Amino acid sequence: MLSKLKVAIVGFGKIGRIREVCIRNHPDLELIAICDPKPPSEGDLGCRWLRDWRSLFDLPLDLVFICTPNEYIPEIAEAALEKGVHAFCEKPPGRTVEDIQRIQRAERRALNIKLKFGFNHRYHASVILAKETIESGELGRILWMRGVYGKSGGPDFDKNWRNNFELSGGGILIDQGIHMVDLFLCFAGPFDEVKSFIGQSYWNIPVEDNAFAIMRNKGGQTAMLHSSATQWRHKFQLEISLQRGLLTLSGILSASGSYGTECLKVSSCLYNAEGYPLPNPEESNHYFEEDNSWDLEINDFINCIKEDQPIKQGGSQEALEAMSLVHKIYSQDAQWASFSTTN
Repeated sequence: MLSKLKVAIVGFGKIGRIREVCIRNHPDLELIAICDPKPPSEGDLGCRWLRDWRSLFDLPLDLVFICTPNEYIPEIAEAALEKGVHAFCEKPPGRTVEDIQRIQRAERRALNIKLKFGFNHRYHASVILAKETIESGELGRILWMRGVYGKSGGPDFDKNWRNNFELSGGGILIDQGIHMVDLFLCFAGPFDEVKSFIGQSYWNIPVEDNAFAIMRNKGGQTAMLHSSATQWRHKFQLEISLQRGLLTLSGILSASGSYGTECLKVSSCLYNAEGYPLPNPEESNHYFEEDNSWDLEINDFINCIKEDQPIKQGGSQEALEAMSLVHKIYSQDAQWASFSTTN
């Protein structure tokens, strides 16, 4: 039996704590250290506590989970790969396209070392079933997609590091909207044409609180995105129109439970005698009560490490494509592009 992989976490905020639970529950992982400049409020965590991430690499470490603000991801990931340590990085992969390219260069120098990025929405049950339905071909090819991902902000939203341009590289789009961008790419990307409107409509922050974009790929498939911090009621909805039906993903299971019940509605067209689609398709609803996406994502990564297999989802190329599309959305609003470069 292979020995357990020795694991460390860098960054012990909300996401770092979610990853901690997954790591402790995984039979092939042993958590040996947590690194964060702020000491824990609770008692003994059963592993070493470090303030400086550089000291992690003096330990017999196999794998590091990087759960820090975006600014620090490239340097830590690069150091891990150069030390021969597998790296799991939260999204986004830094603040800029150059950040993920920097990580990729380190990845190419690191032989037999695995790198994965945390796009856990791909592992939600509704997304998995939607992809299986599309790939079965029963509803034909994708025609268009329309995605809304929004939240209300919440207490001290304007003070959150995610709205500090120096730390994050952007606002609601790069923080939350990148998940929807990644799903667009997962189902129908890449997209070549982009039109967008980016702006601040309510929050007094130096980054955007709303992003609207429309994208089209070379196959003529169009995707529309609204990423918002003024939705007021948390909302996740992704509609995928196909030749013979419609898939509607609504709600996304989360720790807060504020996005509602996760559901995939499969609408299959009915036709009249002349072959024209009728306005009321046949529908079936699939509801999901458990969010296993965090565990499934880590399981997938650990299996790739143990079996020395390529990363199946969330690899550096997919991270690059998502980040490139996010920044293309930013750049296609000329007024916002000018504003963001001076702030």
